[in-house]
Amino acid sequence: MEGRAAALGAGTVLNALATGTGAAFGIDVETRAAVDLDPAADGVAGEIAEDPDADTDLIERCVSLATDRWGDGEGGTVRTDSDVPLAAGLKSSSAAANATVLATCDALGLVVGDGGRASDDAVGDDPDDPAVDVTRLEACRLGVRAAREVGVTVTGAFDDATASMLGGVTVTDNDADELRARETVDWDVLVWTPPERAYSADADVARCEAVAPMADLVTDLVFDGRYGEAMTVNGLAFSAALGFDADPAVEAMPHATAVSLSGTGPSVVAVADPADPETDLDAVADAWADRPGTLRRTTTRADGATVE
Repeated sequence: MEGRAAALGAGTVLNALATGTGAAFGIDVETRAAVDLDPAADGVAGEIAEDPDADTDLIERCVSLATDRWGDGEGGTVRTDSDVPLAAGLKSSSAAANATVLATCDALGLVVGDGGRASDDAVGDDPDDPAVDVTRLEACRLGVRAAREVGVTVTGAFDDATASMLGGVTVTDNDADELRARETVDWDVLVWTPPERAYSADADVARCEAVAPMADLVTDLVFDGRYGEAMTVNGLAFSAALGFDADPAVEAMPHATAVSLSGTGPSVVAVADPADPETDLDAVADAWADRPGTLRRTTTRADGATVE
């Protein structure tokens, strides 16, 4: 009983730590999961290809919850490999959870819905479709549950998880695990990831809650469809709250549609509308070139996670 799936990394429009409302967007970097189920296995053994010593509790819990819900409690193995750097603010945990849950569904022979990708206005699958065994939102919520149970997230990160699962920009109520809106965007993306790492579960929540008035402003911009402005305001507010240097964002602003600290950092993500001649991510890359760490060029994605 084998299954494979892949899920997207994502960038931040609105950090949910301040108010519980969050927004994120899928980008073209992936985490892949391979699950091998064995009804005779005692438990689940996990492996993370990039770091054999990394904590595998999340992916193991995802398999266990999925087989308990949709299978017969099978054990087995799960292995992930990823283009998404760990603990860098690019939603590596959400991508790993989504890919693992979908791969487990695949191993169980279940049909997973299309996540609403047939329509830009859709925000999920049709739970009444008789051809669908598991909707992507159901799978997403299961991964969020696993993340909460193993302690890798403060809010549950439903915004990050839905962006990874569905693609496009997703807006969520993270307290209720409710998807409030989804819309596609077409941006070129430049990511700067410093060498240090920042774990979401270690974020200073009180400091983030102190910028709630700015988060409320960002929320208004999001629901007006002004994602670029929302993203930039978010980045400045949460860089200050979490103690990150705002200089990379300031350097990018003249050349980008938007720029923000992603998640709880440390990565900074700049985006550019390819139809806007005033944007120039090459200029942003030049401005960031001497900073330690890595630069990655990619794009947004609207198709979301896939069963392979």
